[in-house]
Formats: sequence, C-alpha cells, structure tokens
Amino acid sequence: MIDPYEMLGISREADGATIKSAYRKRAKTAHPDAGGDVDLFSRLTTSYELLCDPVRRKVYDDTGFDPELADTKDLQGLVILETLINEVILDEREPGSFDPVAAMRRKLTDKIVNARIHILEMERHRARIRNHIDRIGRKPETDVLGRMLRSRCETIGEAIGRAENEIENIEKAYGMLDGYSYEIDAVAEIKSAAE
Repeated sequence: MIDPYEMLGISREADGATIKSAYRKRAKTAHPDAGGDVDLFSRLTTSYELLCDPVRRKVYDDTGFDPELADTKDLQGLVILETLINEVILDEREPGSFDPVAAMRRKLTDKIVNARIHILEMERHRARIRNHIDRIGRKPETDVLGRMLRSRCETIGEAIGRAENEIENIEKAYGMLDGYSYEIDAVAEIKSAAE
C-alpha cells in the first residue's frame, strides 16, 4: 500500500494548497517527459488525486487503504476482514468481555487449515485420476476417456490454484491484524461467562 502523504512528502494535516504545491514540485522531476519513471509518476498522480478528494482522503485517513493505491492482495485481505468485522459488530456479547481480534485470528487460521486440507484432498483425487490414466488402454482412433480424465486433472489443478490463492489472501488479512491487541474487561468477561 502506498502512503500518499509519504509519496508527496507532506504531513497528514496538509491543506489543499500544500498538497498541490508538493505535487507540482515532485511531478516536475517524476514526469516521464522529464526523464522520470512512468510508474512513479502514476503513483504520484494517484496520491495527489486521493488527497484532493475529501471523501477518499477521509476513507484513507480512517482505514489506511484506498482501492487505487492498494495491491490486489490487500483488497482481497480487506474483503476477508470486512466479513469478520461484520461478525464482531453482530456479536451480542458485551464489548470487553471477549477479544474480537483473537477471534478473528482464530477464524483466519481455521480458514487456512481448511483450505490446506481441501488442497490435499484435491491432490489425492488428482493422483487417483492420473493413476487411472496410466492404466487405461487407449482406443486407437480417439481417446475419449483419456481426454475426459485429463480434463478432470486440469480442472482440479485450476481449483488447487484458486485454493492456494485464497490462502495467500487469508494470510494477507491475517497480516493486517499484526500489531492489534484488545483489552479485556475482567468484570465484563466474568459476567459474559455467567450468561
């Protein structure tokens, strides 16, 4: 994730004039026509546009994320965290009586474990199909069964790839929880346990 304030070299309290001035100063050297890097100039422009848009800036300041500055994995991680946040919001237990951050970490860990188990099952299934392919006699003219079995192997391979991608996204979401802790209120915890 790109920090637009860092990109422009300004403080978080910068006003519109300061943002514009910093952008113009950096754009002079970063612009491709001036020998600058195309990617750097693109990130610089996106940062400027974000900070000039009061709604996007507020969202970025509140969350630390902006879809245009985020990596695809960051966005997928945010989507995963969003569902967990919704569960925390809907949890009827008294705030302070349980640790929602630890609960989110447990759920993410469970998702990773389940996805890895699913991958192992798919790999075993694919190995059985490959074993059948190796043992089946082929019809001289056309190999309908062989093509069907190979197609199944390819489909399983694609599913394994998607599951591995899902694990990467979940791990990204898990990493976004780094540095967070939650203070448990001992009285609320006891009260919640009694209910």
